Amino acid sequence: MVELASAPIGVFDSGLGGLSVLTHLQRRLPFERYIYLADTLHVPYGSRSEAEIRELTLQAVAWLHSQGCKLIVIACNSASAHGLQAARRRYPQVPIVGLVPALKPAVMQSMTKQVAVLATPATLHGYLLNEVIEQVAKPQQVTVHKYSFNSLVPWVELGMPNHHPAVTDLDHLLSELQDKKVDQLVLGCTHFPFFKAYLAQLIDELMTRQAMRKVALIDSGDAIAKRVYDLLEQANQLASHKERPRLQFYATANLPTTEQAATRLLQRFLPELGIDFFTLCVTQHRAVN
Repeated sequence: MVELASAPIGVFDSGLGGLSVLTHLQRRLPFERYIYLADTLHVPYGSRSEAEIRELTLQAVAWLHSQGCKLIVIACNSASAHGLQAARRRYPQVPIVGLVPALKPAVMQSMTKQVAVLATPATLHGYLLNEVIEQVAKPQQVTVHKYSFNSLVPWVELGMPNHHPAVTDLDHLLSELQDKKVDQLVLGCTHFPFFKAYLAQLIDELMTRQAMRKVALIDSGDAIAKRVYDLLEQANQLASHKERPRLQFYATANLPTTEQAATRLLQRFLPELGIDFFTLCVTQHRAVN
């Protein structure tokens, strides 16, 4: 158990969105070692086929498993929707935690019976989300509206500049949510919590100027961190050391650009974190500086 307790937690995403999950993990489990894998060679996953996403997810999980990770978080809604079950079947000995948009709490909290999910096409059409719609939303007679904008992920990875198509897309989204009496918006992509504060401010401004209905913003980051903590605690595998280790960050392509963007996001949302960057040679599964 001592060896497993000191082993790292693996966190995987197609890009930088999973860093929003990492912020929750670091705050709840600050003394764990983390290995973050960004498959920047194949990003984005959201518009890829189910078979492609599943295979890319299995490759990423295989590499994190080879690094001795005691638990793996698939911090990508698209990868979880199409690759989580296959990864669990292939590595039954390793706990693998996936993401599903936090639709259940949105359904339970909605007063208007109208909720929305903002995600990638792969997530919106995936089994995990639609299972929750069938098993939770429909029995509660809650209507679920689905939205996807191609502009949002690139916007986050650019650092959310003021002049970008995503700004207009979010304005249009809020207008439509108001028309449909939506009172709960689920941020169903790990990139999206990075603009949660921006969106909340926009909603507050619209409520003041136009008497817009309050829209609650929900993401699953903290719930995932709590799940990871509970699994490790039950297995007696929580890290025992009391010094915050540096994050090992691996990218499969475009390391200089990825390093700049990741550093910018982490300095803004997790400034105390130390981080070492590496390029992952995906064909040989080895890392080089």
